[in-house]
Amino acid sequence: MKGYVQVYTGDGKGKTTAALGLALRATGAGLRVYICQFLKSGDYSEIKALASFGDQITVRQFGTGKFVKGAPSDEDRVAAAAGFASIQEAFSSGKYDVVIAEEISVAVSCGLLSAAQVCDLIDQRPDNVELVITGRGAPSEVIAKADLVTEMKPVKHYYFQGVMARTGIEK
Repeated sequence: MKGYVQVYTGDGKGKTTAALGLALRATGAGLRVYICQFLKSGDYSEIKALASFGDQITVRQFGTGKFVKGAPSDEDRVAAAAGFASIQEAFSSGKYDVVIAEEISVAVSCGLLSAAQVCDLIDQRPDNVELVITGRGAPSEVIAKADLVTEMKPVKHYYFQGVMARTGIEK
């Protein structure tokens, strides 16, 4: 099977949800999935659910557990570099059919990685691996290299009426 590069970006809800839906579909077809979560750390609801897939879906988190505001800390940079290296390892291992770089576009926006690094990652992708890149603010260079780009656009969201993220729905 030939793999392609998919990008889910934009300010609307659903980027991670779309990537996880693809992971679920891929697993149902017998494919193996690696999910690298940049910027995230903790026991999100999806982490609990994905654990039930055993070795069909591997999830690793490379976040410090706090928002990056202003200049990133050395700890943030080290975590992002480790996440980037883990994707390269996933590519070279030959164990995965789908690799999801969740929130990597935000890692670029925060200055933890560069757009050039993400483009290099796209170039390093084995031909048989599907690479999914998520996060708002996907760099134009990454969008140009991708085979599929979906921009999530907010039309209406209950967050603007004061509804915070709910367990099992948004977190």
